[in-house]
Amino acid sequence: MSTYKNLLVAIDLSDESSKVIKRARKLAGGDCGKLSLIHVVEPIAAAYPIDAYAINISKMQEEAMQIAADRLAEIGKEYDIPSEHHYTMVGSAATEIRAKAEEVAADLIVIGSHGRSGWKLLLGSTANKVLHGSKCDVLTVHVGE
Repeated sequence: MSTYKNLLVAIDLSDESSKVIKRARKLAGGDCGKLSLIHVVEPIAAAYPIDAYAINISKMQEEAMQIAADRLAEIGKEYDIPSEHHYTMVGSAATEIRAKAEEVAADLIVIGSHGRSGWKLLLGSTANKVLHGSKCDVLTVHVGE
C-alpha cells in the first residue's frame, strides 16, 4: 500500500513520459485517481528573441497551449487519469510545478530526469530546480539514454 495519496506527475509530452507515468501509477498502487498530470509550456516571448511586431506572439502562445493541452488529454486518457487532474501551464517549469503541487496538496512530485553530468548538471535541470524549493517529496525517474 502506498503512503502517497496525491501525486503530481510532471511530463514533457515526449515518449519518455510513459516511463514517468508508469512509475507514478505503481507508487499510487494503480489508483489513477491519485494522479495529476502537469505540463508547462515555456513562454514564446522568452524562448525566441523575435520582433514582437513581426508576429502575433499571443496567438502563437495560445496555439502552443492548445496543442500541449490536447496532447496532455490524450496521454491522460491513455492512462485513465481524470481530465480534471490535467494541468497545462505557461511559465517557468520548475516554478509552475512547485506552485501546482502546493495548490493541489500533492505529497509527491514525480518527474523525469536525463541524469546528465558536467556542465548540464551544473547549470541545473528542471528536475533539479523542482527539487530545490519543493515542499513535498520529489521522485526523479531516469529517462532517456
